[in-house]
Formats: sequence, structure tokens, C-alpha cells
Amino acid sequence: MLHGLKEKILNREAKIGVIGLGYVGLPLVREFLKNGFQVLGFDIDSQKVEMLMKGESYIKHINSEFIRSSVLQKHFQATTDFTRLKEVDAIVVCVPTPLGEHMEPDLSYVLNTAETISKNLRKQHVVIFESTTYPGTTDEEVLPILEKSGLKVGVDFYLGFSPEREDPGNREYTTATIPKVVSGITPQCLEIVKTLYDQIVTKTVPVTSTRVAEAVKLLENIYRAVNIALVNELKMIFERMDIDIWEVIEAAKTKPFGYHPFYPGPGLGGHCIPIDPFYLTWKAKEYDMTTRFIELAGEVNTMMPYYVVDKAIRVLNSQGRSIKDSKILILGVSYKPDIDDMRESPALKIIKILIDEGAKVDYNDPFFPELVPVRKYQIPLKSVELTPENLKKYDLIIVVTNHSSYDYEFIRKHATLILDTRNAFKIKGLRESNIIKA
Repeated sequence: MLHGLKEKILNREAKIGVIGLGYVGLPLVREFLKNGFQVLGFDIDSQKVEMLMKGESYIKHINSEFIRSSVLQKHFQATTDFTRLKEVDAIVVCVPTPLGEHMEPDLSYVLNTAETISKNLRKQHVVIFESTTYPGTTDEEVLPILEKSGLKVGVDFYLGFSPEREDPGNREYTTATIPKVVSGITPQCLEIVKTLYDQIVTKTVPVTSTRVAEAVKLLENIYRAVNIALVNELKMIFERMDIDIWEVIEAAKTKPFGYHPFYPGPGLGGHCIPIDPFYLTWKAKEYDMTTRFIELAGEVNTMMPYYVVDKAIRVLNSQGRSIKDSKILILGVSYKPDIDDMRESPALKIIKILIDEGAKVDYNDPFFPELVPVRKYQIPLKSVELTPENLKKYDLIIVVTNHSSYDYEFIRKHATLILDTRNAFKIKGLRESNIIKA
């Protein structure tokens, strides 16, 4: 039975199902299609499904023409009908794992998906979860739900975990070239999971258990969260000392060993770094442990939008203006440069705080003509055009996301006052008196 499924995968006869067609799932769909597999995509969002079936991509770095061609050639379909899971041989789950109101893991998407799969599970299915979560989720939470089907893991079906490592906008590392950590509940499960991913990525990294694989993803993101918090804290300390943190980092990174540069900013964004570390914080309490580094890093990074607003208030005060009724333009609302993704973007928090302080806020972002409602924020604003007249009318412009498409010399020339949270102007060689770092 194991070898039959393995042969189907190796011969590209296995049909792949991907649940969750967002920033993780859709790039995965693309890689399976590029490597000769038939793919059936599943999502609860009917609008996404309709767009894909029309050959339209809603993610900038996924080419619409490729999707359109795959649909026309009947290599790819998208659906909201989860009973069609019976049609596929492999099911890869890429659903969100957010935090609840009290920073506790929200596994509802994962568990609801597991329930749906269980109702449609058949023999020789391989099921792989990619959604970031705490160690123990796959074997403690997902496996019992799947085995309610009456099928036995490692015998009738195969279950594994392979953490997503997507980095939207990264041109050097793609879904295919980023090494893929793979794991399985049993050795047979691991063999099948590894075989599947070996067909679409350049390197797989097998580990001994799903718990290890789940912990790998958390370590990666905790490492980044803690180090970003460190440089954010140093930025605030060095500012008091009249030391430029950016110059310090540039000099420090000339050391060829023992140091890796991280950069300060207005706060953390994206689905991973602001959220994933707290999955371990929650799980650690089960073992009577506290995660002091994670929680301290979370405190520092969470306060950065407030630091930016405080700096804006001080800058305006120095010009004899109050934050109340001041006109402020935010440059960039995506969570990092040159991508159409504003999940957990610090820009949204900054806008909300500024509005609460009485400021009149606008924004510009080439990737977002308007601010669509997200889980925490519903801010009805539309992107304003960067014309000389528009730039001159603002009391303060705050650079939150340093998109490469911005003409920084043009902005500097026409702006009254600029607060730069990304060192964007100095990187471009601009050091005018109307530019202040935050």
C-alpha cells in the first residue's frame, strides 16, 4: 500500500489537494503544477475560488497567466466543496493559526479542517499540515480527529507536518529553493511525506517527529522576534545617547563571524513573527515553564508603534504644533517592502493610535488602493496620490514601509517634515534637516 502511493507520487499520477489558498497555499499550488501534478485547491472564501477559476491571481508574486493556463489545461481547479477531498491522494493544509484576544492560540481553523478531512478520509490518503503551531498539535490534536474516521495512521493513511517557510517578496529564496523540514507520525508517514516534497523542492530535511518539526518553525521565528526586539530597544537607548543605531549596525556587520545583523523598525508585521512565538508561550505553561525572552521581546516589539507616535508628537511639538488636528501622511501599509500583504502590519496600529490622538491621517501605498478590513482594524481610507501639492499639505510624513518604488528625493523635496522609521532616506544618501529618524 505504501509503495503503491509512492509510485503514484513518483510517476506524477497522484492528485494533490491544497486547503487554504492564501500566501502559503497558492505558492505551493504553483510548485506542484510546475512539477507536473494535477492540483485541486480548497478554500472557504468563494471570492478567491471564483477569481482563480477565472485565471486571476490575488497575490502579486503569483502570475495570473500561469493560473489561467493551468485552469484552461484542466491541471488546476479551485473549489469550496470539501467533499471533493476524496478525489485527491495528498492533502496539504495551509490554514491560518492566529492568536485569540488574550494571546492564546486559536486552533479553530486547524481543528475544523481536521474534522472536515476526517469525514472525507480514505485509505492511502496522505495528510500534511503546514500551519505554524505549538509542539504536540499534530499528534495530540489532529491525529485523534482523523482516526475518528476508523482508519489507522501509518497503516490506512499517512500523517505528517512540514512547517511553511514562505517569505513573500524574497527573490533569492522561493518555495522551491527553501529547504523543507519534513516529519511524520510513523516512519512510513515520514517516507511518504518526504517523497512528496522531494518532487517540488531542491532539498528536504527529515526530522524524527512532528513535534520536532513544529518546534523548528517556532525556533526560527522566536530567534527573529527576540533579535528584532533587541535592536529596537538599543535604538531607543542609543537615541538618548545621540548615537545612530543604523551606523552602529553597519559597522558591527563587518565582523565576519559571531554576528548577524537585524534592523529596528516601527513594529513587527506579517503572520509569523508577531504571532508564532506566543504559541510556545502558551504551551510552556502546561510544563510549568515561563518564556521570559519571548514575553519580553513581545513587550518591546508591541510598544514600537507607540514609540513612533510619541516621536511624532515630540517632532510636531518642536514645530509648535499639536498632534490634534495635525495632517499626517503614512507612507507604506504593507508589513514589509514591495509586497501586497498587510497582515499584522504596524502601520495599521500607528494609524489607529494617531486617529485616537486626534490627528487627520492619510496614507499612500502602491499595493493597496484602499485599506480593506482586517481582523483587528476597520479603517476606511484610500491611498492618496504623491503629488507636490499633496505632499506639501501634510504637517508630517511618516515612513513606515520603505517600498523601493518610492521616489525619496521627490518626497524629501516637497515634504515639510519627515519621520523615517526605516532609515530609508539615509540609505538613499539623503540627509536633509527636514528628515528625522524614529
